Amino acid sequence: MTLPPKVTDRAFARIAEINAATGEEKALRVAVEGGGCSGFQYDIRLDEATADDLVIEKGGSRVLVDSVSLPFLSSAVIDFSEALIGARFTIENPNASSSCGCGTSFSL
Repeated sequence: MTLPPKVTDRAFARIAEINAATGEEKALRVAVEGGGCSGFQYDIRLDEATADDLVIEKGGSRVLVDSVSLPFLSSAVIDFSEALIGARFTIENPNASSSCGCGTSFSL
């Protein structure tokens, strides 16, 4: 059974901040592609929704996941992290058996 990913309040807040700063109403797209040092990699970018997307929305901020990526992201947690090394969206993926040190690549 494929469960949708969860999105934290911090991630939704950061999307709202980005949209306010740019004056646009973009959504955060989270996709999975082949490649990276572990076999799969995350593609995280601002985008527009398509008919194929699962849309997760809160307070006007949206996260998009396409139907091909959805099984790979089942029950994952999408968050936003700020640390000394930088700020970025992160994904805690229970489906990944291993991931690279930077967190953008994983294997099943």
